[in-house]
Amino acid sequence: MAAAERLVVIGGDAAGMSAASQARRLRGPDELEIVAFERGHFTSYSACGIPYWVGGAVTERDELIARTPEEHRARDIDLRIRTEVTAIDMAGGRVRSRDLASGEESWTGFDKLVVATGARPVRPPLPGIDAPGVHGVQTLDDGQALMDSLDRAGGRRAVVVGAGYIGVEMAEALVGRGYEVTVLNRGEQPMSTLDPDMGRLVHEAMNGMGITTVSGAEVTKILTGDDGRVRAVATDEDTYPADVVVLGLGVEPETGLAREAGLPVGSYGGLVTDLSMRVRGHDNIWAGGDCVEVLDLVSGRHRHIALGTHANKHGQVIGSNVGGGYATFPGVVGTAVSKVCDLEIARTGLREKDARAEGLQFVTATIESTSRAGYYPGASPMTVKMTAERRTGRLLGVQIVGREGAGKRVDIAAVALTAGMTVDRMTALDLGYAPPFSPVWDPVLVAARKAAAAVRAAGA
Repeated sequence: MAAAERLVVIGGDAAGMSAASQARRLRGPDELEIVAFERGHFTSYSACGIPYWVGGAVTERDELIARTPEEHRARDIDLRIRTEVTAIDMAGGRVRSRDLASGEESWTGFDKLVVATGARPVRPPLPGIDAPGVHGVQTLDDGQALMDSLDRAGGRRAVVVGAGYIGVEMAEALVGRGYEVTVLNRGEQPMSTLDPDMGRLVHEAMNGMGITTVSGAEVTKILTGDDGRVRAVATDEDTYPADVVVLGLGVEPETGLAREAGLPVGSYGGLVTDLSMRVRGHDNIWAGGDCVEVLDLVSGRHRHIALGTHANKHGQVIGSNVGGGYATFPGVVGTAVSKVCDLEIARTGLREKDARAEGLQFVTATIESTSRAGYYPGASPMTVKMTAERRTGRLLGVQIVGREGAGKRVDIAAVALTAGMTVDRMTALDLGYAPPFSPVWDPVLVAARKAAAAVRAAGA
């Protein structure tokens, strides 16, 4: 009987463990031995849920965990937590790992390798950036460290550096915990994934819930007290007292290990794969999750987009291919949704600046509508902005900001983008209608009508 192949997985969250689980479904332990390494304490958890745990909407940390290490091991996956992979020996087909508790190091051979090392919070090289009380929030271990720090903090002042998705969500969470929150944002408006005119609506909502948002703020250093803990954040123009600091400056691919092994990375620092999620130029190495770059189906270029939805799909594709099946990951259109208090924020496709960078000529249309028929109780306002290619009318992007019922409407646009639809074609979409759910003309279709008219006018 032939010896079983060995699959080694580096990273125990969404992409890594989805790949391991799917491979196990297709191949039993007699055919495929699976060894997975995770340097943290937790596996298969929802990092996207961390702000809601911090804010109290999720009461227990373990509610964020989909599958524990014990559950993975019960499925014949040799999962080793608190074990960090420190080197990939490509020529020898092995990885070196270190037990973080004992410090013991060892080598493990592989026939197939999955790199799912995730992303790390951006930490600019500022004085005091590594002081106790300064937190990036990317993993569940990071979330636990922040919760522990909040318990130790002597005051109730928080500074969030950066106003992207994580920064805005963490600001809301800290307000919910009774903190006085200041957000320092280098840009003109929060949520740089939106156009500034739509970001302004988010800014107004943040002000309305008591968050102080400072635009054009360039952080220069973190000030500490005699005990070494953070005490304030300094910019070029002012100093903001802080008992805790959260970094919301985005994330970057965690690919140092892969780079050292000579694996190919793209312009955003993420690993480069083919449609099967196989690392380019390496037949038995796959990569997925926040450490890879993905194809943007709208621009045709590769980008780094760190989302759990993509990571889980990557893992399914990888596991299918490792397990002897066949699957591909065609790409993304850049869909994301978030909230500030009861304000829902969604976007998909290209912003104006993205379209300009691609050399595209475009028109935009912005409309105000409601989530339900105007006469139906509970109808709430929303703003929809649509961008279309000037000559062809091809949909390029949609942004939505509004109250209940606004955010998930972006999925209509995501499907239209994936299908390569024009805004004129969108106006005929057969969407569900009843007064409790939508006006007769859904807001997305109203925006499409206005965008189609703009395309026609531009071509006149």
